[in-house]
Amino acid sequence: MARVLESFVESDRRCVYLPVERARQDVRVMVDVSAEEYEELLVRGYRRFGPVYFRPACGDCAECVSLRIPTATFAPTKSQKRAAKACSRFRIEVARPEVDEERLALFARWHAAREDARGWDPSPTDRQSYFQSFAYPHPCAREIAFYDDDAEEGRKLVAVGIADETPHAWSAVYFFYEPSYARLSLGVANVFLQVEIARARAIPYVYLGYRVRGCASLTYKSSYRPHELLVGRPEAHEEPIWLPNVESIGSRPR
Repeated sequence: MARVLESFVESDRRCVYLPVERARQDVRVMVDVSAEEYEELLVRGYRRFGPVYFRPACGDCAECVSLRIPTATFAPTKSQKRAAKACSRFRIEVARPEVDEERLALFARWHAAREDARGWDPSPTDRQSYFQSFAYPHPCAREIAFYDDDAEEGRKLVAVGIADETPHAWSAVYFFYEPSYARLSLGVANVFLQVEIARARAIPYVYLGYRVRGCASLTYKSSYRPHELLVGRPEAHEEPIWLPNVESIGSRPR
């Protein structure tokens, strides 16, 4: 059974997705969370990094809307199929997340490229911080590693996807890749692959986190269709309501 070590709602701060807005999160630090308990959080809009579970708790803005893909009906676009085909030459390993120098170096190169291209703030990541965010021991944690076995230098790790798996949910948590392979649209292929993995395991939904209209880096999520959007922020005693492809969900109250 889950043990709550800390629970709080953040003070208002500048929103990282929509800079003109103010944001805050409902945060729970928990250990011993079972797959079933975690699934109840996912279906209510929570995400996880390490032992920290969180979801938006903003007052005036509701643009962060949880989005999930029903695996049985997912219909990839032509461009998504092309990306999956272009990346099909890579060897895929699904295992427990780990931290080593190869992963740390790949993450550093990817983040540096994002800093140059998108103006991201620097994010020095050492072994401990990587472990805390991506490799913290959890029964649901998974890593999808992409290897290029035909690289000039031999076996090469070119991308890492971090995910969580419960009996009825697959949650895509984070993804980073080798910048020199950007032309292959690895990010698109990663989502396609995770839907295929979930479908093969008879998992009905893949959770992609939050759709935020107006945030360029998150617009890709709406391109995976059909998808469903969570209505509001249901509490533990409330039944979550997910509606299909309703673009008005999350609009600022009028």
